[in-house]
Amino acid sequence: MPSFDIVNQLDLQEIDNAVNMVKRDIATRYDFKGSSSSITLSKSDKNIIINGDVEYQIDTIFDMLQNRAISRKVSVKVFKSNETENASGMTFRKKIDLQSGISKENGKKINVMIKEMKLKVNSQIQGEHVRVTGKKIDDLQSVMNTLKEKNLDIPLQFVNMKS
Repeated sequence: MPSFDIVNQLDLQEIDNAVNMVKRDIATRYDFKGSSSSITLSKSDKNIIINGDVEYQIDTIFDMLQNRAISRKVSVKVFKSNETENASGMTFRKKIDLQSGISKENGKKINVMIKEMKLKVNSQIQGEHVRVTGKKIDDLQSVMNTLKEKNLDIPLQFVNMKS
């Protein structure tokens, strides 16, 4: 029986490349000269920390990160931004969590969307991914296309297509 998995995977190497490009941009931009602005990626904690002297610098760095991520074909939906907070002294900090995997709530939403299509397919949550099985590959492809059009708060990838 044909099947595929719906997952939310991070490409940490591409995110690392985007962060390094932003670091280069910070070093060369005129409005960041003399500031202590920085961006760091923690692969183990799966988060990015942006430090800056002024709040607009943090917002600018975050915009630069999103633009670089888009150019590296990484969805900006993986960035879960927290509020900008005061760090020590006169500096500000923003922590950005990287989302990976499909939570139970999002898995349930995906299951409901698939059931609303009224196709002859079954979907089940298996850990951090959702497996969809059906008798016809055309039904599975229509599920893929419909889920791509839906606006979820996480990026979806479709892997392990078996026929």
